[in-house]
Amino acid sequence: MGVDIVAILIMLAIGAVAGWLAGQLVPGGGFGLIGNIVLGLVGSVVGTLVGGLISPKIGLNVPEIVNTIIWATIGAVIVLLILKLIKKA
Repeated sequence: MGVDIVAILIMLAIGAVAGWLAGQLVPGGGFGLIGNIVLGLVGSVVGTLVGGLISPKIGLNVPEIVNTIIWATIGAVIVLLILKLIKKA
C-alpha cells in the first residue's frame, strides 16, 4: 500500500484554489500559498459536511472536480468568517 502522490498533489491544488478563492471573496482574506492550501483543506472538510447536507437537494450537474472546488471554497469562506468573528471577540 503506497501513497498515491498524484492524489495528494490534486488535493493540495484544490486546497490552494479553494483557499485563494475564499480569500478573494472575504475581505481581508488571503494567506499566501501555504496558508491558502491549509485554509482550502480545512474548508474542504467543512464544505464536505455542508455539501453532504445540501447537495442532494439541489442536484448540481457539474464534473466532480468542479463540485469539490465549489464546496471546498464554500467551506473555506465559512472558516474565514468564523475566524473573523473570533478575532473581533
